[in-house]
Amino acid sequence: MRISHKKHKPEPKRTYFFNLGITVPEVMVLDSDGKNLGVMPPNKAMAIAKEQELDLVLINPKSSPPVAKIIDFGQFKYQQEKEERLKQAHAHVTEVKGIRLSLRISPHDMEIRQNQTIKFLNEGDKVKVEIILKGREMQQKPMAAEVIERFVSNVNTALPIRKDQGVEFQFNKVTAIIAKQ
Repeated sequence: MRISHKKHKPEPKRTYFFNLGITVPEVMVLDSDGKNLGVMPPNKAMAIAKEQELDLVLINPKSSPPVAKIIDFGQFKYQQEKEERLKQAHAHVTEVKGIRLSLRISPHDMEIRQNQTIKFLNEGDKVKVEIILKGREMQQKPMAAEVIERFVSNVNTALPIRKDQGVEFQFNKVTAIIAKQ
């Protein structure tokens, strides 16, 4: 069974406008401590920032008026990237793992597959249960659906699950996708 391992495209990095890149007519200015200095033109705010040897960074361009803060841009950018890296480190990408059964699967093999499925579900992944029918088995699609339903109900007794996709028939495959509730 082929499962795609393509990763999703990451969100584009947020760009910040600072100093001469700020083109709005007025900004609400916050100093490095977060104290409000009021609404003023960007060139006046840049003069205040240069006196403190800091930068004027546009923090929230969508508010009215846009909010700019007097801070060290290099340090600010470093902190934002550090927070982004921490978010990515703690994020778990959900994958779809595959479990393949057969019409004549033995009870012991079924138990092994159930334990593997429970392990995958506890890791936060989804599981695609499938049976590939060959030759004369193609006429036994209801029997294959019954095997999958029995497998899913056995897993459900050990761990509460939800069906993301019920039993579906494709040409020579019978599949279902389950996930942890």
